[in-house]
Amino acid sequence: MNKAQPDISQGRPGGALSDSDAGQPGLARAEITFAVNGAAVSVNVPPLRRLSSVLRDELLLTGTKVGCDAGDCGACTVLVDGDPVCACLMPAASAAGASVTTVEGLANGRLSALQASFLAHGAAQCGICTPGLLVAATALLDKKARPSEIEVQDALGGVLCRCTGYRKIVAAVMDASAQAASLDFRLPRSGHAIGSSPIRLDGVPKVTGGEKFGGDSFPADALAVLVIRSPHYHASFAFGDLDGWAKARPGIAGIFTAADIPGKNCFGVIGPFADQPALAEGLARFRGEAVALVAGEREAMLDLDLSDFPIRWTELPHLLQPCEAQAEGAALIHANRPANLLTKGFVERGDPETALADAAVTVTGAIETAYVEHAYIEPEAGHAYMDGDMLVVVACTQAPYMDRDDTAKVLGLPVDKVRIVPTATGGGFGSKLDVSLQPLVGLVAMRTGRPAALAYTRNESMMSTTKRHPAQMQATIGADAEGHVTGMIFSGDFNTGAYASWGPTVANRVPVHASGPYATPNYRAEGRAVHTHGPISGAFRGFGVPQATIMQETLYDELAGKLGIDRLDFRLRNCLRNGSETVTGQRLESGVGIAECLDALRPHWARAVADADAFNSANVDKKRGVGIASCWYGCGNTSLPNPSTIRVGIAASGEIILHQGAVDIGQGSNTVITQICADALGLPLERFRLKNADTAITPDAGKTSASRQTFVTGKAAEKAGRALREKILRFANVSEKASLQLEGPAIVIREGEAVRRVDLGTLEADIHGFVFRAEETYDPPTLPLDAKGQGKPYAVYGYGAQIAELEVDLKLGTVKLVKITAAHDVGKAINPLLVEGQIEGGIAQGIGMALMEEYIPGRTENLHDYLIPTIGDVPPIETILIEVPDPEGPFGAKGLGEHVLIPTAPAILNAIRHATGITITKVPATPTRIRAAIREKEACQ
Repeated sequence: MNKAQPDISQGRPGGALSDSDAGQPGLARAEITFAVNGAAVSVNVPPLRRLSSVLRDELLLTGTKVGCDAGDCGACTVLVDGDPVCACLMPAASAAGASVTTVEGLANGRLSALQASFLAHGAAQCGICTPGLLVAATALLDKKARPSEIEVQDALGGVLCRCTGYRKIVAAVMDASAQAASLDFRLPRSGHAIGSSPIRLDGVPKVTGGEKFGGDSFPADALAVLVIRSPHYHASFAFGDLDGWAKARPGIAGIFTAADIPGKNCFGVIGPFADQPALAEGLARFRGEAVALVAGEREAMLDLDLSDFPIRWTELPHLLQPCEAQAEGAALIHANRPANLLTKGFVERGDPETALADAAVTVTGAIETAYVEHAYIEPEAGHAYMDGDMLVVVACTQAPYMDRDDTAKVLGLPVDKVRIVPTATGGGFGSKLDVSLQPLVGLVAMRTGRPAALAYTRNESMMSTTKRHPAQMQATIGADAEGHVTGMIFSGDFNTGAYASWGPTVANRVPVHASGPYATPNYRAEGRAVHTHGPISGAFRGFGVPQATIMQETLYDELAGKLGIDRLDFRLRNCLRNGSETVTGQRLESGVGIAECLDALRPHWARAVADADAFNSANVDKKRGVGIASCWYGCGNTSLPNPSTIRVGIAASGEIILHQGAVDIGQGSNTVITQICADALGLPLERFRLKNADTAITPDAGKTSASRQTFVTGKAAEKAGRALREKILRFANVSEKASLQLEGPAIVIREGEAVRRVDLGTLEADIHGFVFRAEETYDPPTLPLDAKGQGKPYAVYGYGAQIAELEVDLKLGTVKLVKITAAHDVGKAINPLLVEGQIEGGIAQGIGMALMEEYIPGRTENLHDYLIPTIGDVPPIETILIEVPDPEGPFGAKGLGEHVLIPTAPAILNAIRHATGITITKVPATPTRIRAAIREKEACQ
């Protein structure tokens, strides 16, 4: 009998499994006394239990986060006798007699100067890494009040952040000594919220440790859940004596398999393609697939050894590459999908073959990209419980209503008997759109009647959740003698892994975008999503567009070189403008800002190229390169309904209640959408109170993806604010020119000399407790694509362009980034500080994609072997905000979140080519690949 492998089969029960405890039944306990945040504490725990677990589970100081349990992410950083340590690496016994400070101890009744500086600089986005950064920075500032940037980078280098790009963190620490420690941050006056940068409305809990993420609020009586996962890419399996195994182990409440699932054991984000079981039924199609659950009392589960779990595996042949999966005679991964093809997207316009044949110059290339891991610092976590006949699931997510529908289907419940309550989400970037543990903890709660809790380990999070699609792409582009692009043909295979997830979206979005933001009169593009036994590939900031843009933008550089045209000028010559038609035949009447982005970069481009020329004249072993790349991105779903609904009302107390169902995963939607609603209503931001996403109380604002929340939900908020204002004005019988003001529990309406005061307490409240209320829905106007991909897939596009400056060590193949300059058209910057934060964070992820991130199943399933950018890897970033309003967006605003990642990698690759003359054909451009290409070039000279 093959045994389940413990390194991939168990999560953290209740969020507290300590590797040092596991497999040690009856581990002796000891009384350990130390000080925490100035107070003496005593705990009775096994001496080897992690300090992080003791702080979180025994002392309920959940501001100390757990991101890896291996000392790789630094989220659990605390001070021990004034020195920063990773609490996940320190045994509780080592803290005896020590003084420990957690993030909760940094504020003494009011924010510390550092915490206030983090808020003022927008240095906290999702907030999951913020406590570790604050604690590490506090230790630095205690030693040196005014540190240099290098000193900040050295002190914070052990704490990973996936959202911010680090630049605002560095600025916040360096500026802390000048920041008044205060909670009194001024909010903009009425009618001036848009265009201002108030602190995040949800910011204070992020810097005090009060924010509750998925693993921070497990019920004390919750059963702990562990997941048995496949150690093989492809295997059949059979269970042994499950009941006997469970009965022999005290504290186990039950073992659950697919046979226990009462509903349809199948979920998926796109209904017609749904194909993934919550628990596999006799056949595992990828490494890490869930096959069974073990639930039990928390303490019993801490010591549980799963190495002899009764399951027998029979390993089967596996296919990991699309070429293998589509080879003649290849076994089908899903019987109903011939040639292992999930689906394909297609766009054709004009006659590309003739255009290329007649072109003065053509270029052809092929590029391969790797799996990229989302690497959010918060692994999946949540719990479920029964509230009467209602199943309540409390978990991190990007899509509560989608979670509700899939969980209800799997568990055989009506949708109105499932409630999803999102916690704060510690990063998502697309992967937390798919359900993960929601039906699993729901199943245990339903079957046992007890609350059930589960927190993934870093290993199982990286193994079992979705990745960016690896791509194998080829393209040919042609231009006439004047440098105008005349035709393009693109083809790409995207490895969608074992199940569909967002594969159909990637396959359909790529052909629409593969031309880049350029006029391309003759065009054909096909994107294919191909099944393999690899990790499931899903949504990741861009849905395939970043991969396709690497192909297109690197060929644009080559084409410009053959034509002898400056690379920026070549892009300006071909970019879309108002009145242009896209490759889908959509006429862009207004709001096209790519030319403005490129124009804004022109002086930076001239300076960077001159700097590179001077550097290269003076250096032999190192060469400097400058690269440029552009992007465009359609906001929202592709040619599909995409509605958001917002409810806003005024209570008798004078509070404005905004039901804001768009999950904020760090991008700032809680603040931005409220700013939009405030100015549409004409009342101050400070009077708003949020009711965040909860399927029981907030209308469906749609999923947080596809750069849709500022545009789509923001438009719904604008409509709702205007509608509420209209109701109040109509009630007061005044014109739209009147102004509104709240004075305690009264609203004052002024028009000219006339003043009317309405005592809100005298008005009848509705079922929501509002005396005035509005609820509005917005769905972007799009049209379906026909058989040739012609139509109007998006109502609004965003645009951007970036310059990368870097140095390449020709002997080592290493790359040092010098600076990135980013110009992005956001239509209207609702909150400029948050816009800058999104740009910097997206660029950091683009750096990782370009230079270091390559997920290899079975080898890089942790944050030690899988490298993401650290604070020292992100160079200075200069942000240029371009505002070309789109009449469809709220106050002219466009989406931004995904756009900012798209041009970074191709700009870096183009800079490497400029510095070295080599073309990288497999991304990431690691030192090994760069050095191999340099050697190959030298051998040909």
